[in-house]
Amino acid sequence: MVVFLNGKFVDERDAAVSVFDRSFLYGDGLFETVRVQNGKLFRFAQHIARLTRGAEFLRLRIPYEPEALESFAHALIEQNRIRDGVLRVHLSRGPSQRGYSIKGADKPTLVMTLTPHIRAVTEQLAQWRLATASVRVPAGSAMAAYKTANKLIQIVARIEAEEAGADDALLLNTYGEVAESASANLFWIGGGNVWTPPLSAGVLPGVTRAIVFELCTKLGLACGEQRIAREKLYDQDGLFLTLSTLGIVEVVAIDGRRVRTSEVTTRLWRAYCDLLARETA
Repeated sequence: MVVFLNGKFVDERDAAVSVFDRSFLYGDGLFETVRVQNGKLFRFAQHIARLTRGAEFLRLRIPYEPEALESFAHALIEQNRIRDGVLRVHLSRGPSQRGYSIKGADKPTLVMTLTPHIRAVTEQLAQWRLATASVRVPAGSAMAAYKTANKLIQIVARIEAEEAGADDALLLNTYGEVAESASANLFWIGGGNVWTPPLSAGVLPGVTRAIVFELCTKLGLACGEQRIAREKLYDQDGLFLTLSTLGIVEVVAIDGRRVRTSEVTTRLWRAYCDLLARETA
């Protein structure tokens, strides 16, 4: 596999990053995962916009302009001959001396890798079971707005979920409210309306989350933000997750208890598949 590392395309066996890289030492970095279909990038600009916002917040320099990053990404797709997969863009502050101070850390590391997609999102609506994690995400945290390289809460949550035989973890925030899953944004359907927790609940502003708002407008569905307790999820007409790698995934159980499924989820999934096909045609 060919990877992009600091301006060069190299074989993955030759791709090396310093042991003093701050992303390795402290999780001092950001990443984005971008859907690739038919050899084309899906909503790349929105992903890079979030990466840019995160870099500004962390005072982290991106060494390339968005247009150059997109060009490099297309070249990486061509060199690996991957038509359907996931592109990961990873930005680190780079190597530095020991300590939390960023003084002297002026050579950022930028890596892009491609992973073949094992399942087409348009084949069938995926169904996942969730297990509530014991760890909590901080409500109101500014860090939640960015995909930082430190995902220990999500990792621990996913470990617990897999040990419970679930597909992903349901994350609550420090107020005990529903936030998201370890790898996706969460939506529910109630009274014919589509709802999702507000960003202030400790939620990542997902790219696919934003797409669902677009699709709801086109389908004439009311879509908004609302806080909710975990127990109330069982009373809803349907639940689904959104993530860049799989698009829309239906939730069928939480902590071993079945939840209702809704035709609205299927409508949104089909609309998402149509959008993905059009924009990557």
